[in-house]
Amino acid sequence: MIPYFHFTTIPLGPISIQVWGTMVALGILAGAWAAARMAEHRGQNPKFIWDLTFWVVLGAFLFAKLFMVFYDPLAILATSGFSLIGGFIGAMLFGIVFLRKKQVDVWAYSDTAVFGLPLGLCIGRIGCFLIHDHPGTLSDSILAVAYPDGDRLDHGLLLSMNGLLLFLAFLLLAKRRAQTGTYLIVFLIWYGIVRFILDFYRAVDGPIVDARFFGLTPAQYASVVMGCVGLWYLWKRNPWRQRSNV
Repeated sequence: MIPYFHFTTIPLGPISIQVWGTMVALGILAGAWAAARMAEHRGQNPKFIWDLTFWVVLGAFLFAKLFMVFYDPLAILATSGFSLIGGFIGAMLFGIVFLRKKQVDVWAYSDTAVFGLPLGLCIGRIGCFLIHDHPGTLSDSILAVAYPDGDRLDHGLLLSMNGLLLFLAFLLLAKRRAQTGTYLIVFLIWYGIVRFILDFYRAVDGPIVDARFFGLTPAQYASVVMGCVGLWYLWKRNPWRQRSNV
């Protein structure tokens, strides 16, 4: 059983640093760095990755807030509360527009950018775990956290672990000289499946309960779309039929 500890701020003299925001910022930087390294390895311009990161983050935060209306219409007025799935949608839209304006290969650069995404999610979700804003159902699992009201799964922790496992899988794929499109396809299918399953274990009682429509959370519906898009890409642009360009 994992002990319960709750950190929202880190006091540094006269100022306090927000834990969640700090971890998200570190995750963004780490993910962008990993993607930029992959761009160098593929002979792409890493500057485009750093520029892309700015627009992707802008779109992600905007749509992450807008998507919250599916959970709680009043959440859009609050300074906290963001939906990662909404963030994916905004990041995709803003990213595609940016890459098209730069007149580069959207497919290739998107795949490179996605390479760093699991690392960013791993670090950023640690912030969710430290503030415990995504409690799960009661559980006797060894991964359960000893919440004050009982042992519960914590989705910040589980999704952070998922990000780490996916990034390790990406590193193995990179060693095998993965074809262009591999990271994007694997991410869409992997994350879509994992998120769909994990949301069944989100809390159904307590102070923080996700909205559900016909028994599923908004993120689960979006996860189905993600998985289907990944499978469509796999069928349409199967990267394993291509020659290696890494």
